[in-house]
Amino acid sequence: MKIYKGEFDKKLELQIAPAIMAGFPSPAEEYFSETLDFNRDMIRHPEATFYGRVKGDSMIDVGIEEGDIAVIDKSVIAEHGDIVIAYLNGEFNVKRLDMTHRDDGYIELKSENPTGPNFRISEDDNFQVWGVVVYTIKQWKK
Repeated sequence: MKIYKGEFDKKLELQIAPAIMAGFPSPAEEYFSETLDFNRDMIRHPEATFYGRVKGDSMIDVGIEEGDIAVIDKSVIAEHGDIVIAYLNGEFNVKRLDMTHRDDGYIELKSENPTGPNFRISEDDNFQVWGVVVYTIKQWKK
């Protein structure tokens, strides 16, 4: 995974549709009155926010696929169950943090794909939770 620093000091306003139904269709609104500024509304800690493009398919069961962009906040404290960017023995990995065995002397990084690798982390590993994935951006049409 390559990590990129974002530029969050610019406005990036996009129109928001009033309601998008995922069930039965509803009459369309004639106008859009609300806007979303990606940098203002979705980036809580600009100085600690980075982007990373996902490689591999180890997180497909939670909808994170190769080519998706992970929005990573380094200032968020990782908790059990979070999807994190972990620096493990010289490589960045996106995995789910499993701290259920912390009292036994290890934690795990879990794939969300039955064929993906899981990692058992002990004090001998060069390991750091580098950041927490707060959003993902997916391209639907290529």
